[in-house]
Amino acid sequence: MAKVELKQPIVEEIAASVKDADAVILVNYQGITVAGDTALRKELREAGINYKVCKNTMMNFAFKDTEFEPLCAHLKGANAIAISKDDATAPSRIIKKHFKANPTLRLVGGIVEGKFYDEKQVEALADVPGREVLLGRLFGSMQSPVANFARVLKQIAEKDPSAAPAEEAAPAEE
Repeated sequence: MAKVELKQPIVEEIAASVKDADAVILVNYQGITVAGDTALRKELREAGINYKVCKNTMMNFAFKDTEFEPLCAHLKGANAIAISKDDATAPSRIIKKHFKANPTLRLVGGIVEGKFYDEKQVEALADVPGREVLLGRLFGSMQSPVANFARVLKQIAEKDPSAAPAEEAAPAEE
């Protein structure tokens, strides 16, 4: 069997895993410790993110003629890919969290929802909160005016009867 035929299943696996992904982040993992890599992989796996170390040539073949082709220009060095099908910001957020423990770890670039992001943009994307946090903030801001209005009405209802306006406090004459 020729070498090309042996490598074709690997290329197809990479292409299948990035297909329909919300985010594909390219990570340079050179210099990361085994303990650091284990912790990173564990957290990514728990978040439902597929993290793979692949040869650059295999990723290059898998990305050719797809929306992920801009990543081909950045396939230099020891690279891995983090693939998320659910949360577009989760891979960069989790990887950036591991920068302190692993200073050699570096975000190279990524394709997020069909758009290419360079290293700086992917790091900025890591600062965006997750979908659940954003939805919680949205609903909290929508609920706040209604809750404040309800509190004001409750305070008016509980107001001391002696402080009521004169016309309501006076008994009706017949």
